[in-house]
Amino acid sequence: MQLALAEARDAGARGEVPVGAVVVDGVSGHVVAAAGNRVEERADPSAHAEILAIREAAAAAGRPRLDGLDLYVTLEPCAMCAAAISLARVRRLTFGAYDPKMGGVEHGARVFDQTACLHRPEVVGGVHEREAAALLREFFRERR
Repeated sequence: MQLALAEARDAGARGEVPVGAVVVDGVSGHVVAAAGNRVEERADPSAHAEILAIREAAAAAGRPRLDGLDLYVTLEPCAMCAAAISLARVRRLTFGAYDPKMGGVEHGARVFDQTACLHRPEVVGGVHEREAAALLREFFRERR
């Protein structure tokens, strides 16, 4: 999660919402991919940290399914990212801050609870929650 937090800090320094994500091999612990939000930079509403890290991991693995890989992200994924996590067959999702407004895992759409969801990763929420939430609060406080 520390690497995901570093990615989030880097994203915030670029003017992006400070969210970071890291894909790790669930057995060896080897980092496969890491990314921070790049929505503004790329003018791409899908350039969330989770999506970018999943794309990078799939390219590195040479396959669309990330069986055996774990995703660490600093904020509860939105519905779009949760659906991508399911489609990628991520083994475990670990996230930091909860997102009652836009979250798609524990809040809102609850993508993994839907009958149409093809794959449900193991989910662990609230890891380094205070630090992840503080990054977001500070970012938005500076912009208001």
